[in-house]
Amino acid sequence: MNKRAMSTGIRAAALAAGLALLGGCATFNPGPTRGNNPDFTPVMPVAPKPTAQNNGAIYQSADSVQLFSDQRARHIGDILTVVLDENTNANKSADTSTSRDTSVDVSAPTILGAGVTYNGNPVLSTSLAGKNAFAGKGSSSQSNQLSGTISVTVANVLSNGNLVVQGEKWIALNQGREYVRFRGIVRPADITPQDTVLSTQVANSEIEYGGRGVLNEANREGWLAKFFNTWWPL
Repeated sequence: MNKRAMSTGIRAAALAAGLALLGGCATFNPGPTRGNNPDFTPVMPVAPKPTAQNNGAIYQSADSVQLFSDQRARHIGDILTVVLDENTNANKSADTSTSRDTSVDVSAPTILGAGVTYNGNPVLSTSLAGKNAFAGKGSSSQSNQLSGTISVTVANVLSNGNLVVQGEKWIALNQGREYVRFRGIVRPADITPQDTVLSTQVANSEIEYGGRGVLNEANREGWLAKFFNTWWPL
């Protein structure tokens, strides 16, 4: 094999490797990973301070037993179940039309009872006419629905008693993983005796649903395809 053929083979191999690399990069997307967002990380409860023993007393608060207790979340680290019941529908339409007509007509002036002409044609008379029209129409429709449950933890207790809750749930399915993330502010009065609350009763709620894996990547457009679709055709 001569040097020219060998150089051509090396170039072909390098080109094939480059195309394979571009193809792989065009579809590679690591996606979200568990625990990479501190806004949805579960919060552990705060250890209570040890109660001092009251020597000589019969009752000791450290050894007290609660005969009747409410299991609803109220402290940092407590678990609360959020019932996801989101259903939104939005429709918008616009129809606009404008038009304008303009015309100007200036008659020829007269001097001493006679018009100003040149070779028998009036030279100081003119007329203008213009027309402008615009018509535009657009419509948009969107519908979203999300149902299910997710258990979150109390991350903070505000001064008015409201609870800041956050959490995430991952589900491993065939060829991929799905996740639901939730964060918001809950009013204690909206928590049921079963320690649940509707997502529609949570203020400033942030709900995120997504996934990663083969099926999720197949539904994503690669960065190389995005580049060409954005800049081509111009």
